[in-house]
Amino acid sequence: MSKKYMLVYTGGKMPEGEAEQKRVVKDWETWYNRSGKAVIDQGNPFTPMSKNISSDGRISDGSADCLASGYSLIQADSLDAATAIAKGCPVLKDGARITVYETFKAPGM
Repeated sequence: MSKKYMLVYTGGKMPEGEAEQKRVVKDWETWYNRSGKAVIDQGNPFTPMSKNISSDGRISDGSADCLASGYSLIQADSLDAATAIAKGCPVLKDGARITVYETFKAPGM
């Protein structure tokens, strides 16, 4: 039974120039095609604009720990299988790091 996994990207860089943008788009298309139906939400990159809300309700600018740069949502049979899929993600070519999180359905939802 497959589960859902959130790939959270941190770091990396945006492509500069038309040739690099085309390369990046092609790399992503190749990864999506190779991953098949495993990619259930291609996700999006994040801007550096963010807010933090603490448990006491205080709001502050910026990221509390590290700046996430984007995400994708995939499905796989295990964390190891999800990690193997993530290992081919083109965001790694541009210096980013990927953290793979297993998700679960919250009770009552």
